[in-house]
Amino acid sequence: MDTVHEEVEFNGHIIDSWALPRAWDIIMDRGGNFTVEDIRVGLSKTEPSYIRLKIEAPNDEVLDLIISELQQFGATRTHTNDVSIETVEQEGVLPARFYSTTNLPTQIRLDGQWIEVEGIEMDVAIVVDQAKKQAYCKPMHEVKIGDQVVVGQDGIRVRPYERNREREAFAFMQSNVSSEKAKVLVIHQIACQMKETRARNGKILFVLGPAVIHTGAGHYVAELIRMGYVQAIFGGNAIVAHDIESSLYGTSLGVNLQNGEQKEGGHRNHLRAINAIRRVGSLEKALEVGLLRSGITYEALLRNIPLVLAGSIRDDGPMPCVITDIWEAQRRMREEIKGVEMAIMVASMLHAIATGNLLPAKVRTVVVDINPAVVTKLADRGSFQAAGLVTDAELFLRELLEALTRK
Repeated sequence: MDTVHEEVEFNGHIIDSWALPRAWDIIMDRGGNFTVEDIRVGLSKTEPSYIRLKIEAPNDEVLDLIISELQQFGATRTHTNDVSIETVEQEGVLPARFYSTTNLPTQIRLDGQWIEVEGIEMDVAIVVDQAKKQAYCKPMHEVKIGDQVVVGQDGIRVRPYERNREREAFAFMQSNVSSEKAKVLVIHQIACQMKETRARNGKILFVLGPAVIHTGAGHYVAELIRMGYVQAIFGGNAIVAHDIESSLYGTSLGVNLQNGEQKEGGHRNHLRAINAIRRVGSLEKALEVGLLRSGITYEALLRNIPLVLAGSIRDDGPMPCVITDIWEAQRRMREEIKGVEMAIMVASMLHAIATGNLLPAKVRTVVVDINPAVVTKLADRGSFQAAGLVTDAELFLRELLEALTRK
């Protein structure tokens, strides 16, 4: 039976990061086979390994599929050409064979030289400025007629995500965390990472869902803001609506946050909160006239911390600050992600996934949710750096604040 083949090579810590066995699984699962042509195993923790594989497949389509998946683990063709480029002919429409990025550091080969792709994020196209010898990411809806877009698999090199060798929160959290004692230990390690990030003036992003307010943990986030550990906040209409509801009426979804009892007529309180802000015109005006006196929104506004709130079809109101144009919301999120070194996502599956899609793999990412499925979803979708913690939002934020306030 006739087959097609291609040689690829891997460099780096490909064994202890599990890149190599995962690559072998991909080859066989997609209907291919491989032969090890050359291998050199690093003899120390710092020494990289090298392997060259001959990959066989039943046809070109299967071979291209295998190589495209192997690239996210750092595979490069041994006889690579310059990157292939095609021109956009219809606004917002990519060439049929466009290359779709991962969130890993990526280079393309242009005129015989490897150049870094700027602003890397997953599931977007690579646009090339040949005159300036630059390459950068661009989402599908932003491409213009005449843009030069990378197509195919040639001339692309991806630097794989490697396991951190130090004993830190992001290595420890890969194991199954079950006991409360273990969770508290992990939270304290996260606090150490936050302290180190802020010590070098690094930017920390919080992605928050309404459960932060429902569980009575809003005041912990407000204190984190006051302490300087929050440089940007992403979320939706619900987080700000219920935060302001709690500030104005002491309830969240009509439940008294002090005693946990349903307040009579309280189910309207979130609507009353939205209406009150809409009446004065904006969050900033509510702060100015003294309507807002406490809470996450109050502290963020007081310190000019960006609030990027993306709306959804189920929103009440919404609050005047909520962005209802999804492209504009993505643009604002991309703008605020610049310089982020650490992202902490608490009880917000949809906004966490949206943020994870935009974050480069170098950003340390913590996903906290009471639902075990949520904390693995980002990794399943390609956010290799995301570490998950299954626990209650209030417990996490309470312990985090305690750890950060300890000398």
